[in-house]
Amino acid sequence: MARNEEKAQSMLNRLLAAKQADARPERQKRPYLATECTDLNEADKWRQQILREIGKKVMEIQNAGLGEHRIRDLNDEINKLMREKVHWERRIVELGGPDYSKTGPRVTDSEGRVMAETSGRGAGYRYFGAAKNLPGVKELFEKEAPRQVRRTRAEMYRLINGDYYGFRDEDDGVLLKVEAEAEAQLRAQASLRAIQEWEQQEAQRQSSAAAARGTSATVQVDPAESAPQFVAYVPLPDAQEIEARVLEGKKAALLSKYASEALQAEQAQARQLLNRG
Repeated sequence: MARNEEKAQSMLNRLLAAKQADARPERQKRPYLATECTDLNEADKWRQQILREIGKKVMEIQNAGLGEHRIRDLNDEINKLMREKVHWERRIVELGGPDYSKTGPRVTDSEGRVMAETSGRGAGYRYFGAAKNLPGVKELFEKEAPRQVRRTRAEMYRLINGDYYGFRDEDDGVLLKVEAEAEAQLRAQASLRAIQEWEQQEAQRQSSAAAARGTSATVQVDPAESAPQFVAYVPLPDAQEIEARVLEGKKAALLSKYASEALQAEQAQARQLLNRG
């Protein structure tokens, strides 16, 4: 009997559950397109549902241990829900509701920039949580180093003044003082060197003079050397004779270089005949 009562109660429970399920209104599914919704309250409800899904996925994507593929999928799903939220907000405005795009809070990053302005794969693509540290994504958020603009020659010359050429180095008086000290030191060194050189030269002169006096006292004069000597004067050629001899030498060198022996013999005979005539 107890077994039959348990079966009857279980059958009754299933019957009651089926009746309650039939009486319960069917759970609606969010329309694929926002334009399919014609009720303002329904549109607001679907927007709230999208916001809850976004919040849930944003909390999940904060975990960096999910793996690169799961993080990328979650980031794509969040971006898809964000675009869908914008469609429902536009539909709410069309149905006469408030404009949440103007009154709602903006999504910003850690530096306070609006995330919609950060472009990843296209206009409006955003990165959340651990997706910002993915390979190839981290570089998008790094600031580019400022480019060094090379100045033109005209710009460089425009900055040059008298200070560049040292025209006003003596205005403060420091350089003049340093130069005066250096000049006095150089003059003292130069005078000291001059005195030392003069002393060395004087010592050499005195030693050479003393040596000369000693040799003159001991030298004996040879009587043959003291006898008168006769010098014969040899006549030297003048400038014209030297030029003539040089010219003859050049002619002879050219003839020996370019003329044959037979031609040279003929020329010698011709000269002899001319000299006889």
